[in-house]
Amino acid sequence: MAALFVLGATGSIGTQALDVARAEQMSVAGLAAGGANLELLVAQTAEFTPEVIAIADERGEAELRSRLAEAGAGRTFAAPDILIGAAAAAELAGRAQSEDTVLNGITGSIGLPATLSALATGARLALANKESLVVGGALVAEAMTRPGQIVPVDSEHSAMFQALAAGTHHRGLCSENLDGESNVARLVLTASGGPFRGRTRAELDAVTPEQALAHPTWDMGPVVTINSSTLMNKGLELIEAQLLFDVDAANIDVVVHPQSIVHSMVAFVDGSTIAQASPPNMRLPIALALTWPQRTYPAPACQWDAPTNWTFEPVDTETFPATELARAAVAASPTHPAVLNAANEACVAQFLSGNIAYLAIVDTVSEVLAAHRWDSGRTPSLDDLAELDAWARREASERLSACHT
Repeated sequence: MAALFVLGATGSIGTQALDVARAEQMSVAGLAAGGANLELLVAQTAEFTPEVIAIADERGEAELRSRLAEAGAGRTFAAPDILIGAAAAAELAGRAQSEDTVLNGITGSIGLPATLSALATGARLALANKESLVVGGALVAEAMTRPGQIVPVDSEHSAMFQALAAGTHHRGLCSENLDGESNVARLVLTASGGPFRGRTRAELDAVTPEQALAHPTWDMGPVVTINSSTLMNKGLELIEAQLLFDVDAANIDVVVHPQSIVHSMVAFVDGSTIAQASPPNMRLPIALALTWPQRTYPAPACQWDAPTNWTFEPVDTETFPATELARAAVAASPTHPAVLNAANEACVAQFLSGNIAYLAIVDTVSEVLAAHRWDSGRTPSLDDLAELDAWARREASERLSACHT
């Protein structure tokens, strides 16, 4: 029987994926989490009775075992295998079978090993960890065991995935049929604009973490929410789209759509543009990734019996330069996107801790990108990427420290 493995089970994507699993009565074979919310992980374990669970934080092992013992007292569910440590999620993903689905909802570049491990099993990968592609796109492509093994979870890439099904697109990591030519002209990636849409750069100088975390549309984790406010999330999604669908970054447009109803669009060579529209609800793209090509989960739909206005506007790249930074990173080398991601993660952490100004996030990322060189023509290895990740974080930290001395 096909089973579901959820990585990042206690996060925003993971909990919503389990909502879908509950509604669709899916068998859940594995749960992985960082370890910051053991109470929720134990509750999920008691409900879904997975065969194996994993946490990254070794300091939580004793508490996890104690909580599981308490939860199992007088209950009939069998204690699961427990994996502990930084490699635990990847090990858990490696237990999937080819007929299973692994949802990678881990946040950040630490999700890459789990992506590679899941792909090696032949299982479907429902991919919400965009950093896997941003950091290790070539490695991900090499790890795939069959065409169409990846189904995207991000609402924007799910929208493109659905729109592309209306054409004859035969390229990219999501394609099941690699024969024939694409008739795609452009991809159109939509952005809500975040909480600071319409502001000038000068008006962002004194932004606080609390203000940046107040997203007008989506309920997401803190890192993704900050990335959405700087539009770095759109930059990462642009890189992800280029890899998923094999469309040149120069042919991917980013437009601001504050209503967040049209999740993205595909423009075809004959002048047609196909959009996917639905009210903001991540359970829809999550469910689609878990059940594709079936559509069984009843998410809220657009209502057409009342007046509705949808607006689209260009990105103010002077105030929000992150999307153009991402476009430049893709063009520069196979490793520049990884450096962009690592530097950004380091800067966001410093901002959330109250140590740096809001504008320093993207400014510092830009400086680190400018300092990076990749002269080798070869595909970077996992070790190369780990070294570059560490270098970019150090470089960002040193530049931020220099600004405060």
